[in-house]
Amino acid sequence: MLCFKSLLFCLVTAFLLFSCIPFSFSLGVGEQAFFPATSGKYGERNSGMVFSWGRTERFLAESDEPPVNSTLALAANRTYRKDPLNNFKKYRGGWNISERHYWASVAFTAAPFFVIAAAWFLLFALCLLIICLHHCCCRKEPYGYSRIAYALSLILLILFTIAAIIGCVVLYTGQGKYHSSTINTLEYVVHQANTASDKLRNVSELLSAAKKVGVDQVFLPSNVQSDIDRIQTKINSSASTLATRTEDNSKDIKNIIESVRLALIILSAIMLMLTFLGFVFSIFGMQFLVYVLVILGWILVTGTFILCGIFLLLHNVTADACVAMDQWVQNPMAHTALDDILPCVDNATAQETLTKSKEVTSQLANIMNFVVNNVSNINFPPNVPTLYFNQSGPLLPSLCNPFNPDLTDRACNPGEVDLENATQVWKNYVCDVSPNGTCVTTGRLTPTFYSQMAAGVNISYGLYRYGPFLVDLQDCTFVRQTFTDIYGTYCPGLRRYSSWIYVGLVMVATAVMLSLLFWVIYGRERKHRVYTKELAPRFSEGHEGDKP
Repeated sequence: MLCFKSLLFCLVTAFLLFSCIPFSFSLGVGEQAFFPATSGKYGERNSGMVFSWGRTERFLAESDEPPVNSTLALAANRTYRKDPLNNFKKYRGGWNISERHYWASVAFTAAPFFVIAAAWFLLFALCLLIICLHHCCCRKEPYGYSRIAYALSLILLILFTIAAIIGCVVLYTGQGKYHSSTINTLEYVVHQANTASDKLRNVSELLSAAKKVGVDQVFLPSNVQSDIDRIQTKINSSASTLATRTEDNSKDIKNIIESVRLALIILSAIMLMLTFLGFVFSIFGMQFLVYVLVILGWILVTGTFILCGIFLLLHNVTADACVAMDQWVQNPMAHTALDDILPCVDNATAQETLTKSKEVTSQLANIMNFVVNNVSNINFPPNVPTLYFNQSGPLLPSLCNPFNPDLTDRACNPGEVDLENATQVWKNYVCDVSPNGTCVTTGRLTPTFYSQMAAGVNISYGLYRYGPFLVDLQDCTFVRQTFTDIYGTYCPGLRRYSSWIYVGLVMVATAVMLSLLFWVIYGRERKHRVYTKELAPRFSEGHEGDKP
């Protein structure tokens, strides 16, 4: 009896130590991803935190001194962790999902969970072996029964069962909200990339249409048309790269998220069922089924701790990405690891596209004004058939060219019509024509001239309207805005809901781990209680029979 009680005491002590490790660890390594960055340069946290009880904790895999600042390393302080692939030296490359040393260093923060899983698996296996040897080799002790032990084991069993159920609920709720938040973030990034890509293609189509625009056989100069052909190739390439790279990376991230979600749903359902069945079987004394569930729970708890480590890895990577985005917005650079999520359009291509769109807009405006000043507003005699169509009436207003010859912005002169309303104004100057194309009513434009000029104005206005967008492409403003929105709108939810999952996993793993123990303890105490109650009346009857 003493042998078995000593063994159970060792098991209780070991399991209680295991139950403390995950929660203390959640305030250590996992804190980097749990709590929003609130201090340090660019909003980063330093290597320590002030806990609510007043203690200052150091986190595992964090250093005592910050890394050397690097213009290319994003979230450098946050990612300054030990790298097991580099002899456990500190990783200095910053956030970079395409760098294996980054993944190794962030995976190292989850190493304690893998160690706990291995230790739990081996310790429990050793305990099972010792218990089997004890039952096979040791002399069976007489049954003993303690009301305090019975009541205490029942109370603890109920408490740990409730904790496991709460953990499963937190885990399931957290994974649902985290999944929605993550998918919304990815869809927003893809939407931004597709929007930018579509606008680039629209610019390309407008430039292509500009080559075909002509009024009275007056077209863009041949050198401008050649430049359009060249720049179109670059624009289409940049648009495809932007959309394709973002879509591919989004699919990879979605696959990981869906796999994690499925694993969490299955785990929460199995753990909930295991906890419920284990409690019921223990209460009703179904010891064989309890032992079967103990073996199954032993394996599932090991898997849960492993999943805790995996999710902590993803959890820290997400938080690293949020900090990296915030730093990049404040210090935008041409080429960083964030290009793998949403790349900037090549600066040279953006600049050339902007310049060419301004040039084409200005050239088309010059063509329109050439026709206005040299054809529509001149009253040619009938003996000039190529230019005469019986022009008459008020003079046609010139088109406002928005750019100077050096392509700087130009203010419109009085009497000029701007690109936005030129077609509406010129429509009032269109005449009715005879079958031979001559005006039979007052007007300065034939319907044919008007349609040609309207097409040129619409293309000019389209290119001019995309000017601010091209400027944003040139200095990566649209990427900065995207990352700003993600950091301000989506990152808080990602942090909050991923913490729910993390807490739920730790609660489930710890509560089920302790429930396994008390299934056995309570089952044994219940068996002893039943045996004692059955034996007591017999013992009393035996003593009464001995009386004279």
